[in-house]
Formats: sequence, C-alpha cells, structure tokens
Amino acid sequence: MAGASYNKVILVGRLTKDPELKYTPSGAQLAKFGLAVNRVRSKNDETDFFNIVAWQKLAEICGQYLRKGKLVLIEGEIQTRTYETQEGQKRKVFEIVARNMQMLESRKAAAEYDAGRPNQQQSMPMSPPKVQELDIDEVDVDEFDAEDMPF
Repeated sequence: MAGASYNKVILVGRLTKDPELKYTPSGAQLAKFGLAVNRVRSKNDETDFFNIVAWQKLAEICGQYLRKGKLVLIEGEIQTRTYETQEGQKRKVFEIVARNMQMLESRKAAAEYDAGRPNQQQSMPMSPPKVQELDIDEVDVDEFDAEDMPF
C-alpha cells in the first residue's frame, strides 16, 4: 500500500477532570478533557495521560454524561497542532480527537469508585473491568436520534 496511511487509537481509562465545553467562533461545540490510561504490561504502576477533544454532538454528550473518574472507551485519531505562546515560543500539542465514546460503567459503579477513593493518589485498576450494559433509564432517549447515540 504505497502512500496509504492509517491513524486510529482506542483508549480505555478514567477522566482526570470534568469535560470543559467551549464553542468556536463559528459556533461549533467542543469538549476537552483528560484521560488517564494505565500501562497494563508495566512492572510498575505507570499511567499515561492524554488530552481528548470531542466535537459537535459527541462534545455535547460528553459534557452531559461524563465526569471526573468515569471509566470510558475513546476511539479516535492522534492529531498534532502547533501554536505560539504570548512570549513568542512555538509549542506542539498531541491530542486525541474522539470520534466515538463508550461509557463502561453505570452511575452506581462510578459512585462506588468515587466513594472508595480515599485520595487522588490511589492508582487505577491495572486492567479494564468487564464492560457493563448501560442502564437505559439513565439516558433520556427522546432527546437523541438513534443514529446520534454513541452507545
């Protein structure tokens, strides 16, 4: 496949902060949040942190349903962008642009995770838990078209 390229990433981890919702000058909605992902094959408890960006309807859903500590699967692409600081220094940022998001635990499980967390230093489980079905009572399905729902 000469000249072909492929950019896809799938991450399972916990949000490091609540999604921050913003609008571009043209009115496009975006959500930004951090995702902590354990290195499963690491001898030590090591965690990588990724910046996630979601756009449009997915941004709205992330802002409405995701909170710090929530376990999610993010499918997307790695993107780089550069910017200049106020001091004139050029910076390069690596982000994951989310194309799909799947919540991997119920509200009850997320609350139990939060309640069992004595402080911010507690490490996350080394392997992702078994995916649980989303309780349909947790979602107001009347406000979404079936095609728009990422789960």
